[in-house]
Amino acid sequence: MKLNKAIKILTTVTLVLMLIMTATNVFAITPKDVTPSATQADNDIQAFGGKILSAITTTGIVLSVIVLAVIGIKYMLGSAEEKAEYKKTLMPYIVGAGLIFGASTIATIVYNFMKNA
Repeated sequence: MKLNKAIKILTTVTLVLMLIMTATNVFAITPKDVTPSATQADNDIQAFGGKILSAITTTGIVLSVIVLAVIGIKYMLGSAEEKAEYKKTLMPYIVGAGLIFGASTIATIVYNFMKNA
């Protein structure tokens, strides 16, 4: 009984909202009406974003090289059982390093594309 009442109320509210939204005025702007202009704040945001992106990229590269060196040294010094374990940890490392390099590269490409656009 309560479910039918809730459905009726929800339907009524939806219909009222639809009527209100279709009865409002729409003021459209064409692309010819808009003239983009770069401000100092835009340039500051772009510069700040570039600094953050380069810091993240550099940190990711340095950390992935350090982790690879540690895994490599442990692999060389380990026994046969430990080498098998290091081979298991190497695959998630490769996936993670690929994500770090890929994400930072894609972000850099998008940033440069938007900066030049």
